[in-house]
Amino acid sequence: MKPGVGRGVEIGYTLSSEERQPDELVRYAQMAEASGFGYALISDHFHPWTDRQGSSPFVWSVLGGIAATTKRLRVGTGVTCPIMRVHPAIIAQASATMGCLMPGRFFLGVGSGESLNEHITGQTWPPPDMRQDMLEEAVEVLRLLHRGGEHSHHGRFFQVQDARVYNLPDEQIPIYVAAAGQLAAKLAARAGDGMICSAPSAESVAAFDGNGGAGKPRIGQLTVCWAKTEDEGVRTAHELWPIAGLSGQFKNELPRVAYLEQASKTVTPDLIKEEVVCGPDPQRHLDGIAEFVKAGFDHVYVHQVGPDQEGFMRFYEREIFPHAGAIAA
Repeated sequence: MKPGVGRGVEIGYTLSSEERQPDELVRYAQMAEASGFGYALISDHFHPWTDRQGSSPFVWSVLGGIAATTKRLRVGTGVTCPIMRVHPAIIAQASATMGCLMPGRFFLGVGSGESLNEHITGQTWPPPDMRQDMLEEAVEVLRLLHRGGEHSHHGRFFQVQDARVYNLPDEQIPIYVAAAGQLAAKLAARAGDGMICSAPSAESVAAFDGNGGAGKPRIGQLTVCWAKTEDEGVRTAHELWPIAGLSGQFKNELPRVAYLEQASKTVTPDLIKEEVVCGPDPQRHLDGIAEFVKAGFDHVYVHQVGPDQEGFMRFYEREIFPHAGAIAA
């Protein structure tokens, strides 16, 4: 059993742009590769969720640095929103360039975004149903331009005129669609080569599989805070990632960092303890991964909250990877 892979599940790493400076993201991608993580997803934000997180670099620049300094690590965006802040034709060009720089190692994760990042260009933030329709059309544009040749597209939401992406990788770039709920999972099955979720939802997996997604990758994100003690982990997660305690989708509708911080004031350390795997107990981390596996996910990428990324990676290399093979659906 190779590192990072259990029976039916592959464990990946989260490159959290909201918490890390650009050079740190590149360095931690290198460390993740050396530690045995087979893949990583990097968040694509214009703003962090809270000021305390303190970072939000331009993801495509960071990806160039990662491409130049890693050799095996597969890397994707987790996730890019191609419906407002950046036109899908530009995402098609950017992702194709990354495919050339990381042959066979780059994948594109897309989603319908958050007002926090997308409203900045002054456009009206659409309602959820419209955002899903926009995302589906955006994926059509991405695939059209990834085919090569000159193309135009005149759709409901997007116009593309005489566009050609000249630098295309030899292999088609996989496009994975983020899904929160069964309708989004059905869209992921129709439009995507896989599905990305932030919760171990068996209902989403069933909707995905039942609408054409069976056999495609199902990727889930587990948020943890490894620390020397559980209390230390809870304190760090509560300070840096209080949004973990915000239920529902309303946080996607809030346009300013200040509003997310106000909403997060209702989140208590006890709630964080329920929502985030905190502390040094390997079994709790394995149980968190197992929740996703039991729900039907075959990939789980782990988000370590806080500054101690090196300690987290050593812990996973020593305590988690050797036992991941015992995780079964």
